[in-house]
Order: sequence, then C-alpha cells, then structure tokens
Amino acid sequence: MRTFARIAMMITGCALVLLFSGCYSFKDIGEIPKEVKTVRVNYIENKARYINPQLSPQLTDKLRQKINNQTRLTLVQSEDAHYDISGTITDYTISTSGISNQQAANNRLTVTVNLVFKNNLDPTKNFEATLSRPFDFSANLSLQAAEAQLTETIIQGMTDDMFNRVFSNW
Repeated sequence: MRTFARIAMMITGCALVLLFSGCYSFKDIGEIPKEVKTVRVNYIENKARYINPQLSPQLTDKLRQKINNQTRLTLVQSEDAHYDISGTITDYTISTSGISNQQAANNRLTVTVNLVFKNNLDPTKNFEATLSRPFDFSANLSLQAAEAQLTETIIQGMTDDMFNRVFSNW
C-alpha cells in the first residue's frame, strides 16, 4: 500500500511540475506578432438614440490605457499604424429585466458597440464585430441615478470585451 501511495504522489508531483513549467499558459492576450509595433485607437463615436455624454470619451480613454498597460504596442495617431481600432456605440437601451408583485423590480441597460479592427500588416485578420453587454439595476432608480452607479462598470466591461476581441480572438 505504501508503494502505491508513493507512486501516486510521484505522479501527482510530476503533473504539477508539468502544469507549472510553462506547458500551459494563462495569458489575457494572445501572441502579438513581432512585426506589429503600433496601434491607433480612434475616438469611439456614440450613435445610439440615447447618448450618455460620458460614455464615448471614457470608453476611448480606457481602451487606450488598457492597450498601453497590457501590450508592448505604442499608441499612435497616424493612419499608418499597424493595428487600427475604431468603434461606434450603436445601442444604449433600457428594458425591464425582473418583475415582482406585478411591478418592475429590475431594469436592464444594454450597451452595444460595433467594433472595427484593421490589421494593416495582414488584412486577412481584419474584422468587424458587434459587442453587447447587459447591466442590471434596481427599477427604483432613475436612469440618471443608475448611470451614476453603473458608468464605471459599463466602461470596464465594454473595454474588456473590446480588448479581448482584438487581442484574444474571442
């Protein structure tokens, strides 16, 4: 019995060494080709029917910060950037998401961004994607109060979605 336990421990130890030795990689971003050095993040326009005036500038700034902090790419404003990212907020709608005692208990704010990615070194990697995310809030709150509570969460969530779609191929 001791031999079996010893063998099991050795197998477990070997598995852990393999797991943590680099065979598996847990990165937030995929491999960016060596030749890619620059990225341009264009201002994310807001063309939704309802416009939260804070959303476009904050979303643009947060995406730029995330790329600057989590990649080796240099942010530029020139049209000859290796990667060119642009986006448009296309939807910003409120709906009821929960009912209690025949009254709205929760509302849902859904934000949708149309993301356009251009790889000027490899145009076969270009894409356009629609990213949408719901944000729930109490129906007791006005839209303005909900926005005050949710703006940071919205910015973080939508930034993560855009970043992941570009750099993690999600």
